[in-house]
Amino acid sequence: MRRALVVFVLALSLVSVPDGLAEETGTYKVLATSKTSTMQKEMQEAGDAGFRFLAVMGGETAIGGKEVVVLMEKLKGEQAKYEYRLLATSKTSTLQKELQEAADAGWEAVGQTVFESLMGGKETAAILEKTGDATTRVRYQYKLLATSKTSTLEKEIREVVEQGYRPVAMTVGKTALGGSELVVVTRKAVQ
Repeated sequence: MRRALVVFVLALSLVSVPDGLAEETGTYKVLATSKTSTMQKEMQEAGDAGFRFLAVMGGETAIGGKEVVVLMEKLKGEQAKYEYRLLATSKTSTLQKELQEAADAGWEAVGQTVFESLMGGKETAAILEKTGDATTRVRYQYKLLATSKTSTLEKEIREVVEQGYRPVAMTVGKTALGGSELVVVTRKAVQ
């Protein structure tokens, strides 16, 4: 994992940044691991240092093998801290239940991917974020859509959108019961 990070940082150092752009943007952190618990720990450490989640992707990296890679950003001058939690399961129904429980406690889904580990097999993972100010947090109700047919996904999304939900993340992966599935996380704000 560390070798992939060193190679990435070295490659970034060779890229020239146009004048003035470095002052407008922030600093970036790339995290890569095959373990859900390690990723949660590293994301939390980055969140404590003011980094915020930007993107996630699971797959095969050149050096690390099957890993999940997370990109985080810290904007210049920003002082906020962020908390992170990862929910990972091979059952869509379990993820739906745990996601809603976390949302009820103030967490917000910001990303989704598939972890593939030696022990757990393939698991769909949701990345949850919480900022320090509880008074400004929006509460959400979540609904997961899971289907093996792309032909029905558009119809299912249209139906939940009519109920006030909006898609926020999607993965394609194998789950324990559903086999190869498209899993879409949708949410709507609640009072």
